Amino acid sequence: MQLDFHYYATYCAAFLAGCSHEESLTIATSAQFVDCCTESLLAAVGGPRAAATTQLQLEMMDADTDPAGLCDITRIWASFHFLPGDLYAKKEKCGRRYLNKYRLICNVNGPLVVDTVELVRNRGCVAAGVAMHVLADTWAHRYFAGTPSLVINNTNDHFYELIPSGDGFTERKIRFNHNPASADDIGKGTYTNTLYQPDENSVMNLGHGRAGHLPDYACMRYKYLPAWGGYEEIVKDNPSDYMHAFCQMVYAIRSLREDGGSFRTCCYDEEAVRPYRETIEAILTRRRTDASADWKAFGEVLSGCVIPDFDAERVQREYREANAAQKDATFLGQFVIAALAQKSMVTNRIFKSGNLLAGFSVGNKGKKIPGIKDFQKLLEIRAGEHGWIKH
Repeated sequence: MQLDFHYYATYCAAFLAGCSHEESLTIATSAQFVDCCTESLLAAVGGPRAAATTQLQLEMMDADTDPAGLCDITRIWASFHFLPGDLYAKKEKCGRRYLNKYRLICNVNGPLVVDTVELVRNRGCVAAGVAMHVLADTWAHRYFAGTPSLVINNTNDHFYELIPSGDGFTERKIRFNHNPASADDIGKGTYTNTLYQPDENSVMNLGHGRAGHLPDYACMRYKYLPAWGGYEEIVKDNPSDYMHAFCQMVYAIRSLREDGGSFRTCCYDEEAVRPYRETIEAILTRRRTDASADWKAFGEVLSGCVIPDFDAERVQREYREANAAQKDATFLGQFVIAALAQKSMVTNRIFKSGNLLAGFSVGNKGKKIPGIKDFQKLLEIRAGEHGWIKH
């Protein structure tokens, strides 16, 4: 997913869940900031680099792919963008090394989605936004894994777009190129993906790189053969998946606002969405690569307020200008805490499953937050310090 859904659509979901305009903006800004918070950004503002939630292309090109480097990559991408669907999945006739990677395949409505949402309960709107990014990405990024792996994430020449035609669909073979400066062209059916690399652990084989940005476009419907799928074709219906993601976000945020609420999988707030379903479906199915303008217009009709453009620089400036005692209370300070908690939780769950692809993880005794021990920032935060802000 990209700005149109993580920022504007998340704002709409939060408002439909009962949040105020200000709360909805905070949740949406946090959800989008997950795609911005790199080690380079944190280093520039003096924040803890362990709180990085994404990596720049240049960072990826310079990343080590030795065991320690692969753990760093996996901790980021599996925690925030490719949440594993089943850490205990079974697969016959495969070795432990393959099975560990297979178990990191992203999917929806898994136990880790519950853990992600419940982790931010009573922790404020910034933390809620981080969780909404992770939840939404399970729908867009399902069937890909957040660790470099040719045997899991590769695709082949069998890749077709399904274009609506009458009461059905017309198949059109997708043409990929490897020029990152080349814009995707939905009209011509030409898209950019990562270059094939036979190295199992090449960063080119991370996530949905081999499928390009197709999972990130709401309007896309396509079918392909995943490397892990045993020659069984997978059909991806993004408009349907994105609608499920939207309704699930509304349900999740509403559950977080309820006293004594709890989040359950396979629940969607279709009742709150029903009056606007036709409008949302029109936004999701319109064929273009960026739906920001439509989501923004819809959100402004919902709330009657102007939705400002996403401003990552404002977030950084506030943090830089705050003194040491104030930094944790800034937007970025709260984001850092939420990001460390999410990464720590997911790393711990993967480690406890017997899988070392995200590295070793130990519990922080007495602090109620399990995670890798070098996340010292977590040790400074009392459980429940940042409560949900209600206006």
